[in-house]
Amino acid sequence: MDSVSRKVKIGASTIGEHCPIYTIAEIGINHNGSLDNALNLIRNAKSAGFSAVKFQKRTVDQVYSEEELNQPRESIFGKTNGDLKRGLEFGKSEYKIIASLCRELDIDWFASPWDVQSVEFLEDFDVVAHKVASAKLTDKELLEAIRATQKPILLSTGMSDLRQVERAVEIIGTTRLILLHAVSIYPAKDEILNLSAIATLKKVFPEVPVGYSGHEVGILPSVIAVAKYGAVCVERHVTLDRSTWGTDQAASLEQEGMVRLVRDINSIGKCEGDGQKTILDVERPVMQKLRKVDNIF
Repeated sequence: MDSVSRKVKIGASTIGEHCPIYTIAEIGINHNGSLDNALNLIRNAKSAGFSAVKFQKRTVDQVYSEEELNQPRESIFGKTNGDLKRGLEFGKSEYKIIASLCRELDIDWFASPWDVQSVEFLEDFDVVAHKVASAKLTDKELLEAIRATQKPILLSTGMSDLRQVERAVEIIGTTRLILLHAVSIYPAKDEILNLSAIATLKKVFPEVPVGYSGHEVGILPSVIAVAKYGAVCVERHVTLDRSTWGTDQAASLEQEGMVRLVRDINSIGKCEGDGQKTILDVERPVMQKLRKVDNIF
């Protein structure tokens, strides 16, 4: 399968081999229920050069049972798991403001819906794509609902084996699909990142673009995913402050890290060159100055 087939359009961007790397700032629930935090993270992502921002969307009473919601859990929102889940969830009013800011800044936005009702919610905003979280890779009903939107789909493959990924791809189809290698530990140590699995996914699914959703501390593995294994998009969690309360904060990038990540990824193509070994024009003045003997050829 040639590289032309391994491309998917999201918004105005084309994702695939020999295309600019599509970078996604995963805001998720790192806003901690604050719209101001979310808006500031969108602005930070745009100023850092990210292509898109991503959120998570749940219909709390659909995703969690009453028993789960009633479980004791101390948080900034109250004393139960339900207090936490509801406190982290944005509704239509918040997403209208989010959508407006993203249009103003010209940055893509979409989310990971965790249930069918959330797919319908996001479709009302005509998001440019849908993301399948690793935890939902085996949810057949959700996969079918997302496929029915005919939007591009990014599928994270954390906590999944190859058989499960293959089954999910059968349900979703390959036409508008982007696979993301991921390891679902927050944060993940370097020795478990298994970046070479990107090559495995590319081999097994030659018609599908493959990227990387990283949960490590720092930026080096994400850069390696692109430079060595050819990841065509990179998703990283972002935050205003890694010390803030929340389960994803420690695996997230603050503003300086966001800037460095996009800068270093964009530098990869500049460094590759055309592979021809020649004397560069800019080398000639140096050669004339330093090479005193040139009589062996």
